[in-house]
Amino acid sequence: MTGGSPPQRQARAVRLGPRSVAALVLVGAVGVAGFGWPFLAPPDASLNAHAEDAPWLFAGVLVLLVAVVAATISESGLGPKAVAMLGVLAAAGAALRPIGAGTAGLEPMFFLMVLSGRVLGPGFGFALGSITMFASALLTGGVGPWMPFQMLAMGWFTMGAGLLPGPDRLRGRAELLMLAAYGFLAAFAYGTVMNLAGWTFMNTLASNIAFDPDASVPDNLARFLAYCLATSLGWDGGRAVMTVVLTLALGTPVLRALRRATRRAAFEAPVTFAEDDQVSRPT
Repeated sequence: MTGGSPPQRQARAVRLGPRSVAALVLVGAVGVAGFGWPFLAPPDASLNAHAEDAPWLFAGVLVLLVAVVAATISESGLGPKAVAMLGVLAAAGAALRPIGAGTAGLEPMFFLMVLSGRVLGPGFGFALGSITMFASALLTGGVGPWMPFQMLAMGWFTMGAGLLPGPDRLRGRAELLMLAAYGFLAAFAYGTVMNLAGWTFMNTLASNIAFDPDASVPDNLARFLAYCLATSLGWDGGRAVMTVVLTLALGTPVLRALRRATRRAAFEAPVTFAEDDQVSRPT
């Protein structure tokens, strides 16, 4: 009786180095500040005095930081084969996003981001999520101050799938269930952080659930929860359910195709060149 062969280590399109990790941590910290400043800044802070300008400021900063992270990841080994796969998956995600848009949050691109992040890893996942959202914004005409926040949130969404446990060992139904559960929770998380980005643009005089720079943190938290319940709960639920359904229905063939493409691309294989007259032959 022979034992089964040990699981093969899953190849990664991008192996994160110290600089890439540092850049991701930096953009994550600024992103948290950009999304959460209404709850991080006390009512008497100068930032609240510029509540209408703050989202624009953070949007500009996030564009630069996402570009820095993409460049840093590229320097860490994003070779031509990985760039080609990044382009194909980003184009596919951008094409999927308009399908169902405007109908109860049915956005099929999210399931592709979950599966791609799972197979190709967190570094590739962050770049893929950000670029896909940028490309889809250009495709659909959705360019505005919210776009950098969407890019960062989708980068986090896809990167999170790459950080899930068991990338080399977990397969089959258990893996699909884990990815479906992640997609369900992360779809709500994506909607919540995007609500933070849009909530501060509301005029306080227009609604009692808008952000009030003069209110206390608990009061604004209550306003934000009411805002989420009133404006996006159904939309986020539709996105989460569709992500689960598509992951369970199409996850197995899509994961198999992505892993096959990754093996054939041989991202981690070193490229060597040798002249014919220098190749030694065994005697």
